[in-house]
Amino acid sequence: MDWLIKLFTTEDSVAHIVLLYSLVISLGVYLGKIKIGGISLGVTFILFVGILAGHIGFTGPKETLTFLQDFGLILFVFMIGLQVGPGFFESFGKGGLKLNMLATVAILLDVAVMFGCYYLFFDTSDPKNLPMMVGTMYGAVTNTPGLGAAKEALTSVFGANMNFDIASGYACAYPLGVIGIIGATLAIRFICKVDLDAENAMLTDGEKENPNAKPHIMYLRIENSYIGGRTMEEITKFLNRDIVITRLMHEGVVSLPSKETNLHVGDEVLVVCAEADAPAVVAFIGPEIEVDWHEEDQPKQMVSRRIVVTNSAMNGKTLSKLQFRSVYGVNVTRISRQGMDLYAANNHHLHVGDRIMVVGFEENVERVAKMMGNSEKHLNAPNIATIFIGIVVGIIFGSLPLAIPGMPVPLKLGLAGGPLIIAILLGRFGYHMHLVTYTTTSANMMLREIGLALFLASVGVKAGAGFWETVVQGDGLKYVATGFLITIIPILLVGTYARMKYKFNYFTIMGAIAGSYTDPPALAYANSVCNAEAPALGYSTVYPLSMFLRILVAQLIVLFCCG
Repeated sequence: MDWLIKLFTTEDSVAHIVLLYSLVISLGVYLGKIKIGGISLGVTFILFVGILAGHIGFTGPKETLTFLQDFGLILFVFMIGLQVGPGFFESFGKGGLKLNMLATVAILLDVAVMFGCYYLFFDTSDPKNLPMMVGTMYGAVTNTPGLGAAKEALTSVFGANMNFDIASGYACAYPLGVIGIIGATLAIRFICKVDLDAENAMLTDGEKENPNAKPHIMYLRIENSYIGGRTMEEITKFLNRDIVITRLMHEGVVSLPSKETNLHVGDEVLVVCAEADAPAVVAFIGPEIEVDWHEEDQPKQMVSRRIVVTNSAMNGKTLSKLQFRSVYGVNVTRISRQGMDLYAANNHHLHVGDRIMVVGFEENVERVAKMMGNSEKHLNAPNIATIFIGIVVGIIFGSLPLAIPGMPVPLKLGLAGGPLIIAILLGRFGYHMHLVTYTTTSANMMLREIGLALFLASVGVKAGAGFWETVVQGDGLKYVATGFLITIIPILLVGTYARMKYKFNYFTIMGAIAGSYTDPPALAYANSVCNAEAPALGYSTVYPLSMFLRILVAQLIVLFCCG
């Protein structure tokens, strides 16, 4: 049995370290699935298992724990950056500007409440109390990358003199943070006297068709001599409007034309276009006519299909530009991007690797599939080089010192901020540099979850030794109480203001709150009570900016205020 005892006690052996992480992560994942009141802590439970392991002395070399912690953090934030990058800048569009401003206000209010609690309830002469409040705040807003950014910044400020671990404050505040986010959104409902049925009905009935979205079908006779002998592709480019010719009558024969089909003067065509474009199309092609050759429409079953975007020509194009409904006779109901389901808003840009849910008649869906590429084999090859090139650039970028007057040390974005920013830029503009930034959803989620698990396990094990003294015998109850205040006060203020001032739909507010707190459980709850996609739209609109600001703010607070 000596070999087994040595396996668990010899801290500097590879087998011991692998065993430590495997046990902590696996047990944390399984315990995180337990739901209380329909709410679970998910993978964050790894942190609590790690704390328990560290408390009982089941640990490893500090240098190894630190390496795995930092590597996990880099991997986690980089994959998040690739995920949110394609939609980061588009989220500031007309529809999302107000939501992003409100999310920013919520983040600033979190900081304000944190400082208020710090000055009211803690000894400001103790240099460890403000950093501990930073950890508490990030537990209250359920943002793990921010915790990592803060810990890294604290290391640069305190160095070897840091005799505390902010993960303790994070762990105290996190459980009530998850519950408080959902509870505060429910409180907004009662404060603003929201009728859920009325809100659902408003979402269902309120989206009225506009001329650019409503399809228009007409039979035309070609009388423009310019068209004679030219292909449909040439005509579409010249017209500079999206149209589809679904039927062609040429010399008494009805056919299904393709983009290479030549058209001639005197031909009769069935044209589908946006209602707003109909007058221009008629003026260019020829007069609208009644025909006797059209086929009687037979009842056809609608199909729903996920189509993957692999055609590079579609990269960056918006849904409104492509006019799926008016031109192709289909509806795009959802976009799946790097594991996130997004509402198919008109201002969303398509990117290679996106999966779009298309609903329509079989032939129309097939037409869209051909246009999008829909070739899975083009996406199967892993693009590992791009990931590690991005990490290299991100680490260099994060290490650039920026001297700011009044700061004890130069500002650095660090191992969290640098890779995050580079990943966002690569996710959005990587194709300009001929870098394939797409990773399959499963690959992205796998790498991200491995990184998060390594980070949480390392933080927990390192914090475990002093957790009992810090929390139970120290200010643990204060961290719980102040964390709860940090969670609910900004949500109540911003959510109520968004409802009263801007008249946002309640479900949009729920999604935006979940996104600004980067909290998937809150989004899941919102989706469970809403019949439409409003929560997902609100979430995806504010999530990229919120994640970026949470990480950046953590470092700014530490570097400016904790020196």
